[in-house]
Amino acid sequence: MKIINKSILLLFILGICQINYGQKNKVFNSVQTKKESEFYKIVDVPIPQGIKLEVGGLALTDEDKLGVSTRRGEVWLIDKPYSKNPNYKLFAQGLHEALGLGYRNKGFYLSQRGELTRLEDQDGDNEADIYKTIISWPLSGNYHDYSYGPKFMDNGDMIVTLNLSWIGGGKSTVRWRGWMLRISPEGKMTPIATGLRSPAGFEINPEGDFFYTENQGDWVGSGRMTHLEVGDFAGHPEGLKWSDDELSPLKLKPSDIKDSSGLTLYEYSKKISKLKAPAIWFPHTILGISTSDIIYDTNGGKFGPFDGQQFVGDQGHSKIMRVFIEKVNGVYQGAAFPFVEGFSSGVLRMIWGSDNSMFVGMTSRGWASTGKKEFGLQRLVWTGKTPFEIKTMKALADGFSLEFTKPVNKRVASNTAIYKLTSFNYLYHKTYGSPIVDQQKAMVHKVEVSEDGLSAKLTVHGMRRGFIHQIEIPELKSTTGEKLLHNTGYYTLNEVPGGILMSPALKQESSSKEKVIQVKRTNKMPDSWSNGAKKKLVISTKPGLKYDVSEVIVTKGTKIELTFNNNDDMLHNLVITKPGVASVDEVGDMALKLGLDGADLNYVPNTDLVLYHTGIVAPETEEKIYFEAPSTPGEYWMVCTFPGHSKIMRAKFIVK
Repeated sequence: MKIINKSILLLFILGICQINYGQKNKVFNSVQTKKESEFYKIVDVPIPQGIKLEVGGLALTDEDKLGVSTRRGEVWLIDKPYSKNPNYKLFAQGLHEALGLGYRNKGFYLSQRGELTRLEDQDGDNEADIYKTIISWPLSGNYHDYSYGPKFMDNGDMIVTLNLSWIGGGKSTVRWRGWMLRISPEGKMTPIATGLRSPAGFEINPEGDFFYTENQGDWVGSGRMTHLEVGDFAGHPEGLKWSDDELSPLKLKPSDIKDSSGLTLYEYSKKISKLKAPAIWFPHTILGISTSDIIYDTNGGKFGPFDGQQFVGDQGHSKIMRVFIEKVNGVYQGAAFPFVEGFSSGVLRMIWGSDNSMFVGMTSRGWASTGKKEFGLQRLVWTGKTPFEIKTMKALADGFSLEFTKPVNKRVASNTAIYKLTSFNYLYHKTYGSPIVDQQKAMVHKVEVSEDGLSAKLTVHGMRRGFIHQIEIPELKSTTGEKLLHNTGYYTLNEVPGGILMSPALKQESSSKEKVIQVKRTNKMPDSWSNGAKKKLVISTKPGLKYDVSEVIVTKGTKIELTFNNNDDMLHNLVITKPGVASVDEVGDMALKLGLDGADLNYVPNTDLVLYHTGIVAPETEEKIYFEAPSTPGEYWMVCTFPGHSKIMRAKFIVK
C-alpha cells in the first residue's frame, strides 16, 4: 500500500524486482531496531518455499487459524501460526488482488478489485467451495483500481474503500472510486464519504467511528489519518464527480474545490464545511512515506503500556508508528510517535493474535520498502519490559500535557531548555505532495512536573491552531537514568480545550524562508562551454523504483548534459556519488536523517560523497543538469535519495 511520495498508498506496490548490490539485507536503522527489540521482538512466521505470500489481508478464524489473502489472488489458511512449524493450506485461488480479509459467520470476506466476495468451506476440508459475490462495482482497467477491506460494524455491515485510478494524477474514472462504502451482508450499498485518494488503511474504533489513512500525492501534502463521518469530504476532488448520484450523502461538486492559493487543508476546511481536516499528520519521510493499516491496542495491557492507543503501519519504511488520539471540543486530534521499525518487507496489514502478539503482513513488489524482502509474515511480541516513552501528549489551551511510561528525573524534566518545539504545515493544492511550509519555533516557557514524576505540564509560547507541533526531548531521563526510546512526537493541533488559544505568539526572526542554493546542482549550461555539451544523456524511470538503465558509461572529463525524466507516479531525484557501495549507502542514510529540512534540500545531504545531483523531480516532469565527468576512472553511482528509495533505486555511472 504504498503511496510514497506519489503518495498513493499502494503506490509503492507496483511490482518490483529488488536489486541487491552486493549487500546483505540490511535492517533499516539497525541501531534503533536493536534498542526497540529489548521491548518488542520481531519474530518470523515461517513461509514454505514456493509460496509467494504477498500479504493483502489477515483474519483469524474461530479455530485460531490465520487466513492470509494475497496480491496474487490466493487465500491461505495457516494452522498453528504461532509455532515454528505452521501448516499452510491453499483455501482459495483465482481472485483478483485481494487487499483485505475479514472473517465472520464461518466464512471469509474480501475485497477484490471489482467486488466484495464471501468464501465458504461447506464440507470442512479447509478449501473454499463457494465464492459468493456480495456486491460488485465497476472497474476502469487502470492498474491503480485497488479495493480494500472489509472491516465489520457491530451489526454485521461491512466497510470497504476504493482507490482512485492513476492517470496523470488520481482520477475517479468509474463510479464510487475514491469513496468509503458501507455494505450490508445482503449487498445493499450506502456511500459514506469521499475525497479519498489511496485509502489502504482504515478502521472502526470501539465507539463506532471511522478512521482512514492517506498517502502523499496530489491534493495530499503528507501522510495523514482522518476521522470520517457520513457526508464528509477528505480532500481529493475526484470522487465528488459522483455526488450527483441519489445515494450520495453530500452534494459538493468538483468545481467547488479550487486550487487553494497557498492555504493549508485546515485553513481551506474553514471555507468548505464538508472538508474534514486530518486528525493526525504523519510528516512525510520522517514518520514514513506510505501509510497503511490501523489497529487499536485492545489487549488490556498485555502488549505493553499503550492500551487503547492506535498503531499505524508504513509500507515504504517497513515500520509501525504509534498514535495517541483524543477528542477536543468534539474533534479528534492527537500525537504520532515512532514505535518499531526493521520489519522484513513493507508493512501493509496488522491484526492481533490470541496470544496478544501482533501479526504483521507485508508486501514489497512494486511498492518498494526499506525491508528488502518481496513479502513477509512476522509477529511483534512484547517482551514484558516497559520502554521509557512519551506515553500521551494532550493539548492544553496554553501548552501540552505529557505523560510518561516511567517516572522522570524531576531536575532534568523541569529544565525548559531540554524541550524543543517546532510547528509547521503542508499546502492543500493539486500539486503532488507539499514541502514543509510556515515552519516556526515555539518555546516552552514553564514546566510543572507531577509529584510522582509520571507527567509534566508544558506552558508553551507560539502554539498555532491547525499546525503540526514537533516536540523533541533528547536529554530527558528517567529516575534510573534511561533516555527516551523515542524522543520525538508530532501533535496535530486542530482545537484547544475551551476553544480559545491562550498561548502567546512568538516574534519570529523571519516570516519567509531563504531559498537554499545547492552548488552541485547546475541547471544552466556553464558559459565556459562554448561548444556546448559533448555528451547528452537522457535517463528515465521504470515502475518498481528503477532507473531505465542499469549503467551508464562515459569518458573522464566529458562535458555532460543529463536530462532526468521522471515518468513514474512518485517523486524522485538523481544523485551521482563517489565510487563504492559504501558511499552510496552512506548518502542514502544521511538523506533519511535530514528531518524537517529534507524537502528544502531535495533530500540531498551536504557531503563530499555527493558529486552532482538534480532536485526532486515531480511525476511526469523532467530536469536538466550540467557537469563534467570525474577525471578519475571508476564505478560511480547514480541513486535516488528520496527517503526509502536509495537501497533499491540506483545504477552504475562508469567513468573510463
